[in-house]
Amino acid sequence: MDLITPSIGLVFWTGLVFLILIIILRAFAWKPILSALKAREDSIEDALKSAELAKQEMAKLQADNQKLLQEARAERDKLLKEATDVATKIKEEAKADASKQTEKMIGDAKKAIELEKNAALREVTVKVAELSLEIAEKVLRKNLSDDKEQKALVDDYIKDLKLN
Repeated sequence: MDLITPSIGLVFWTGLVFLILIIILRAFAWKPILSALKAREDSIEDALKSAELAKQEMAKLQADNQKLLQEARAERDKLLKEATDVATKIKEEAKADASKQTEKMIGDAKKAIELEKNAALREVTVKVAELSLEIAEKVLRKNLSDDKEQKALVDDYIKDLKLN
């Protein structure tokens, strides 16, 4: 039964050793362990804060990227619209220039035709005048002394005119 009920000396010495052990552990083991646990807790808390900040920063960057993409798309669409507008304007200007040049060429051709026509009419007029002079010269050269010859000559000319 001695083993079941300890003596007072054993309890005293066990209690004293336990207190000394607690003081030694508190001085040399618990402070470093608690400070290490505190440092670990602080580093985990800092890592969680950093992760949360990184998450917020990532969300902000994604929002900024989306905004930049939308702005880039809008700018691209704007540039494409401007380019098509410029191309359309250039085509219209080219068509207008071509129309003006065509009209100018047609006008020049009409003027050239008119000039050629007038030149041809002058030439015909000159030829008619030359022929008239030749006929008059022939008439004058012919001896028109009697009336019979004059009437015969006039009749010949009238026949020639009616045939032509």
